[in-house]
Amino acid sequence: MTALGRWLFGKERRKSGEILAALDVGSSKIACFIARADASGPPRVIGIGHQLSEGVRNGAVANMEAAQHAIGAAVATAEQMAGERIERVIANVSGAHLLSQTANVELPLNGREVTEADLQRILMQGQSLAPEDARGHPFDLIHTVPVHYALDAQKGVRDPIGMMGHTLMVQLHLVSAAYGPVRTLMSAIGRCHLDVETLVAAPYASGLACLVEDEMDLGSLVIDMGAGTTSFAVFFDGNVVYADGIPVGGAHVTSDVARGLTTTLAHAERLKTLYGNAMPSPLDEREIIDVPQVGEEDALEAANHVPKSQLVRIIQPRLEEIFEMVRARLDKSGFNEAAGRRVVLTGGGAQMPGVRDLAQRMLEKQVRIGRPLRVSRSTYANGKASSFTGLAESTSGPAFATTAGLLAVAMQPELAASHTMGDFATSGSFFGRMGQWMKQNM
Repeated sequence: MTALGRWLFGKERRKSGEILAALDVGSSKIACFIARADASGPPRVIGIGHQLSEGVRNGAVANMEAAQHAIGAAVATAEQMAGERIERVIANVSGAHLLSQTANVELPLNGREVTEADLQRILMQGQSLAPEDARGHPFDLIHTVPVHYALDAQKGVRDPIGMMGHTLMVQLHLVSAAYGPVRTLMSAIGRCHLDVETLVAAPYASGLACLVEDEMDLGSLVIDMGAGTTSFAVFFDGNVVYADGIPVGGAHVTSDVARGLTTTLAHAERLKTLYGNAMPSPLDEREIIDVPQVGEEDALEAANHVPKSQLVRIIQPRLEEIFEMVRARLDKSGFNEAAGRRVVLTGGGAQMPGVRDLAQRMLEKQVRIGRPLRVSRSTYANGKASSFTGLAESTSGPAFATTAGLLAVAMQPELAASHTMGDFATSGSFFGRMGQWMKQNM
């Protein structure tokens, strides 16, 4: 089993009782999970807070004050439920700002055996390979993931520690993100008196939460259908080998409905949620829905009566476009074959009826809806364990896969340090100093 597989499916390493916090900043919602580590099982969620997102557009902070208010509200709700106060969070980076590339790093051994220090040295070399944008500005390196090892002429090495040879070659998967959106997001979180412990790419987190071990080993594609962005990652041979995203999501479907039916965005979102479907049905012509019109004083009195088929004809082309763009990106990257024939859909957009069938037709792969697998949702009342009701059900679906995946990363600080961007909350970092100053002066 690979290191990632041992991490996910082996015994957790966080000390039992430690408090973990995950913060998912999205275009439609901001969610915060607070959990207590359990050495004998998955983390136990003790606090949940989710808030309508404000100040975030297409996965990036567009209004600092509004985003700060929404983040603070979500965190405060989770803290109140958990009865705990948090100071550090694991946060996500939207897929629309990700850049995925591979790099080969060689390390001379001179006939000695490979040690853990050698692997750390290679990861440090990989962190110096962060790409630059068209203007020469460096990207922020989010993940440095060892994908393949080769020792001299021997390929397919799964764990080289203890093996002997002359040259160790490692293929690294580097996941970077645009500097501006990342630092702006961290600043917004810092203004809420929180330190960012680690950043994780959104599709990577979703895959950690929803994939089973065979899907990671044999190859699968995780598509996180958010409101402002659709991000996706390819897992193969137990590792994430590709991550990307497009700036199109469920909010664009809502906008299409509002324009096509001349109604408000709020009513369009309601119609999409209640009556939307990704696939047409012969019964759609017979079902009539009321569409309140824009600008009418009495929206219900002046509502148009249209068949459901008209709504479906607006929704379906946009979803087809999203899957076509995902397929085109995969074909261009060369990782479509590595993804195999398995697709796991997560995110709020995955909850729309018919989206699974449409994805199966467009991508020509087997598709399932992914839900978080590695968190436990129970709390304690009068010293006895009891299950959440209502709220737990509403937060256990595909829309909260990323948040749950962030908790999976929080459970393993050692692998998080080697796979993800370094600790931003240290006293020597800019954001660590800014957070400390804010705590002392505000």
